[in-house]
Amino acid sequence: MSQTESKILRLDEAVNQVADWQRAGQKVVFTNGCFDIVHLGHIDYLEKARALGDRLVLGLNTDASVSRLKGPLRPVVNEYARGRLMAALSFIDAVILFDEPTPSELIEALKPDILVKGDDYTVETIAGADFVLSNGGEVKTIALVKGYSTTALIEKIKQGYQ
Repeated sequence: MSQTESKILRLDEAVNQVADWQRAGQKVVFTNGCFDIVHLGHIDYLEKARALGDRLVLGLNTDASVSRLKGPLRPVVNEYARGRLMAALSFIDAVILFDEPTPSELIEALKPDILVKGDDYTVETIAGADFVLSNGGEVKTIALVKGYSTTALIEKIKQGYQ
């Protein structure tokens, strides 16, 4: 198993790993997303998320989940490749694929200390926020870098290759 593959965990492995980190006194941050075509906005966001705690766990949407959210032509990059790419980032400590409409079940299983999303969400609209807050954790939003989105990037590529 490669170094990046070893950071892609099944749910049971992730639950144990997060509990171990928390027992060691480390703050675990959780975020999620599709991360289809990785760009500066993603990197900036994930670095800032990791800086809020000691460990960063990323819930990554499966291919089927991305298609339901973004349409039949997405994802551009398959879940195995997206998982490996996310795991290669030094500031991501674990990646877990999830297929549900929201990461709420994953969040409830992992019990992170801090739940993070971009500032295109509010605390009220973040899946799992109520659970994390009721469990004594924090929910935060991070300012997104303006002008970067996977959808805009795809459009730019399409315009250049017509």
